Amino acid sequence: MQTLKIDGAKDREGLALAADIIRRGGLVIFPTETVYGLGANAYDADAARAVFRAKGRPADNPLIVHVDRPESAEEFAYTTELYYRLAESFMPGPLTLILKKKPNIPDAVTAGGGTVGVRCPIHPVAHEFLKLAGVPVAAPSANISGRPSPTAFSHCVEDMDGKVDAIIDGGECEYGLESTVALLLWDDEVKILRPGAVTAEALSCVASKVTTADGLAPGETPLSPGMKYRHYAPRAPLYLLDGKREDAAAYIKGRIKDGEACLFICFDEDRALDAPECASVSLGGKDDVASHAKRLFAALREADTYGASHKLDAIYTYMPGRDGGLSFAIYNRLIRAADHTVIKV
Repeated sequence: MQTLKIDGAKDREGLALAADIIRRGGLVIFPTETVYGLGANAYDADAARAVFRAKGRPADNPLIVHVDRPESAEEFAYTTELYYRLAESFMPGPLTLILKKKPNIPDAVTAGGGTVGVRCPIHPVAHEFLKLAGVPVAAPSANISGRPSPTAFSHCVEDMDGKVDAIIDGGECEYGLESTVALLLWDDEVKILRPGAVTAEALSCVASKVTTADGLAPGETPLSPGMKYRHYAPRAPLYLLDGKREDAAAYIKGRIKDGEACLFICFDEDRALDAPECASVSLGGKDDVASHAKRLFAALREADTYGASHKLDAIYTYMPGRDGGLSFAIYNRLIRAADHTVIKV
């Protein structure tokens, strides 16, 4: 299969062609403000199954359905008053809301569950593409399952070239982490299943109660992507260092002294480690949490690129804050990428 590459910012005819591919049951990668999505017609079970095959994604991991406006959810889901209040505040934007699905959404999209995630991206190219498609588009992140999510066109080409019908180039993604996913409950309550740029603090300005899911019980079916499987992992083992920055640097120097080939995902202020044997990739300034989020997946992919030629034994980075806000979303991604491996320093 040859992949068609479309310059989304300029190629209006290309966007119309991509929309037609979706309607005909094909696969199109498109940019959003969070990460790139691998899209298929959400009404087409065969197309949805093709998404799972392209990614190598487990069939019990549901897909999020993307629309060009919040009202479009009426076509395939049972909306509520709380849905529209949250939509008014956060849509279009990096928020996915879980609703009860209607029968016209195939089980292949929802992994057999009775709910569906609804998302309305704010990215202008995504908005135009979804509008032209004229159907809801089911889309997980456009990466091989388990790998870091794609935040640039080049990441999509690396993972998916030849596996899809078209890739729309929309530049770098603004946020760099997938959308917040929230389940709407009775009594004006919201449960966050996956944290993101729309924080619990922000949601609490609209909903009377906001909680965060701890994880899945044994045998429980996931309602949202990112709840069940190891995600975002680079090829070399990733370890989170829990402690002061200077103690983390000392620990890495000790590992290098013992002959370990390692890479440090760090901050701008840490690049001068006085340890030239340790390669490093920066997430930005130590206090710039938005940069950390935007750069995270790209940094994990840079680590893979470096490791391909240097045979890394390990990748290290800091344990992020868990107090809430965007730091908690970064922690959510890194703890899965590291397979819950934390080293106290």
